[in-house]
Amino acid sequence: MTVHFPFDNSYAALPEGFFQRVAPTPVATPRLIKLNRPLALELGLDPDRLDSPEGAEILAGKRIPEGAEPIAMAYAGHQFGQFVPQLGDGRAILLGEVIDQHGVRRDIQLKGSGPTPYSRRGDGRAALGPVLREYIVSEAMAALGIPTTRSLAAVITGETVARETLLPGAVLTRIATSHIRVGTFQFFAARRNPDAVKALADHVIARHYPNANNDKQPYLALLQEVIARQAELVARWLLVGFIHGVMNTDNCSVAGETIDYGPCAFMDGYDPAKVFSSIDQTGRYAYGNQPRIALWNLTRLAECLVPLIADQQDQAIADAEAALGQFSERFGQAYHAGLRAKLGLFTAQDGDRELIGDLLAVMTEQQADFTLTFRMLSDLAGNAETDSVRALFADPAAFDGWLERWRQRIAAEPQDAASRSKAMQAVNPAFIPRNHRIQAVIEAAVERDDFAPFEELLAVLAHPYADQPAFARYAQPPQPHEQVLQTFCGT
Repeated sequence: MTVHFPFDNSYAALPEGFFQRVAPTPVATPRLIKLNRPLALELGLDPDRLDSPEGAEILAGKRIPEGAEPIAMAYAGHQFGQFVPQLGDGRAILLGEVIDQHGVRRDIQLKGSGPTPYSRRGDGRAALGPVLREYIVSEAMAALGIPTTRSLAAVITGETVARETLLPGAVLTRIATSHIRVGTFQFFAARRNPDAVKALADHVIARHYPNANNDKQPYLALLQEVIARQAELVARWLLVGFIHGVMNTDNCSVAGETIDYGPCAFMDGYDPAKVFSSIDQTGRYAYGNQPRIALWNLTRLAECLVPLIADQQDQAIADAEAALGQFSERFGQAYHAGLRAKLGLFTAQDGDRELIGDLLAVMTEQQADFTLTFRMLSDLAGNAETDSVRALFADPAAFDGWLERWRQRIAAEPQDAASRSKAMQAVNPAFIPRNHRIQAVIEAAVERDDFAPFEELLAVLAHPYADQPAFARYAQPPQPHEQVLQTFCGT
């Protein structure tokens, strides 16, 4: 029974300097531990054939399917503000591209599939824990409606990888509308190769932003499109309490998807200065800094595109600066519209921003749980009791004054209480991939080869906006002894 991939590869047709051709390194005894069957169907793949020994070998990199053109992509990047002129796929190999059932081109990439020319003395492998983390969080983000890479499969390799200790090895099959990053443009700009920058820009326009070709300045239009998508993406991160953790330019997708789930985390208690990443010692990528960093990254993209935007450099710089100047407005519109919806404010009134800001201030001061506060306010909008939400605040009295103001404000809304509550529940998730739950899943898998907690958590997170009384415990924040204070890269 042959597993068929309907490959239609385009990136591999670019000049050789864009990538290195490299095959995955075969592994010992691959075992499929999770196949995303709905996603397989969406990609035009047969899940029954993938769920086979041959499928496991393909998804682990032991067997190369017909039509694949395995490559490691070249890119550079600013890592914590410091420019590194050559990074590239050090432990990921792009098998090829398919056109999905919606006519969208999607990459199929193996993460943890062995060393490449960009591995920089690394082993090119991935441990089981980071593979499970990325599978869980990326699929949770998709269920939340946030643009993201997806996870098609997770495979145990039958080999160990050496990190602080010996750990089970694994491979993740990652799906993206592309793996092109701001750092991909930087790779060629740093080498003063304008022809390559132009070829890459033309590829991105054709693949992601074809309407830019209709603009009299197509490369400026490309920049404007990427800015708009990143502004809206980061706003959506903040609206669910997500912290990327490592917003380097090589982790900034020009397609506007969330990519590279390393030391990422969802906040429990609200705090704009919250940092989880063990490598972020200065708070550069703290929750509240993410909009500023997104703009910083986009400025690096603009620098790469300036030679293409206009013939006169002064004019090109002015055009790029004007485009970058739109970021704050686009982000602010998306973020504040999202916060208004989360609070059931569907008509605009003076004082709304102050009301929202005051809630966030008291949540910070009182360390209230971000997700549960908004979810319980959704219930309160339907006239539920106030005790549960008040209990989220260290000093409930500090919250009471704001609560009364909010009740008076929503009374001016035209909806009935039930309709308002339902609309708020549709944007305020009850379930997020909380750090302590992910950690428990990883421990069960790594220490006991038990994937039942992994499956159950995935099932809960597939319906984040639904009340799931049987799984109410998954909505709860961690007890003090369960708190996860740091997350780590998967390298």
